[in-house]
Amino acid sequence: MPDAVKMHNIDVAEFTEIINSCQGDVYMVTPDGDRLNLKSKLCQLIGFTRLIEGGTLAEAELVCEDPADESKLFRFNLYGKDKKEK
Repeated sequence: MPDAVKMHNIDVAEFTEIINSCQGDVYMVTPDGDRLNLKSKLCQLIGFTRLIEGGTLAEAELVCEDPADESKLFRFNLYGKDKKEK
C-alpha cells in the first residue's frame, strides 16, 4: 500500500480542486478503515460531511495511486493553493 498523506486544516473548495486535478485515484481512509475514492463526487460528499468542522477539513489521511498526486497533495498541505504545482 502506498504511503499516506495526512491533511490538516485545509479549505474544502481548494482541496476539491486539487483532488479533481489528480491523475490517479485518491482515497480518504477513515479512522474506521473505510476507503473512500475521492475522485467520485458521491464519496467526496460522504467523506467531507464526516470531517468538515467550521468550513475546513479537520484532518484526513489520504492514499494516492499515483506518486505525482501524492507529491501534489503534500505540497498543497504545506503551502496551500497559491504555491501548488505549476
